[in-house]
Amino acid sequence: MAQPVPTRTEAIRILERDRRTTLGMLQRLPARAITTRGLGGGDWSPKDLIGHLESWEQHGLDALEAWARGEPAPSDVALRNIGLNGLNRAEVERKSRWSAVKSLTSAGETHQRIVAAIRSSPTSAGSLPPRDGLAGRSGGASGGSSEGRRAPSVTTPRTIRICGSS
Repeated sequence: MAQPVPTRTEAIRILERDRRTTLGMLQRLPARAITTRGLGGGDWSPKDLIGHLESWEQHGLDALEAWARGEPAPSDVALRNIGLNGLNRAEVERKSRWSAVKSLTSAGETHQRIVAAIRSSPTSAGSLPPRDGLAGRSGGASGGSSEGRRAPSVTTPRTIRICGSS
């Protein structure tokens, strides 16, 4: 069953709450742990997770811009072409050489941009384009390839498995 689309206010509240939760967890880590792999039993470090979360906020920004032009979201196109695991893997690999400071700074800037974009968007959340049956899809085009760096399973106040892993 599809989850209801949040209102603009709810979407901002979710983004802000989850960012505070993530930053709170990161603040409890010793500085050297930010780049240590093994988060949630996977191959990612906390820095990789920061980059991953930022990537999806950027995908959201890119989607809003594409929808305003009447085009599909680039992330939806990528999901059709390379799958969820492939898209996540490409983003983590792209940011793998970034320092923790750069990752945190970039993520903070992207977060502020998506909150501002949602706040000022003329489009109501209820009228956003459908995801063309992509909701609930997990794994890559081959149905969930685990090649490359494995994504962690991360528990937050709402239990979520990052990257669509089952």
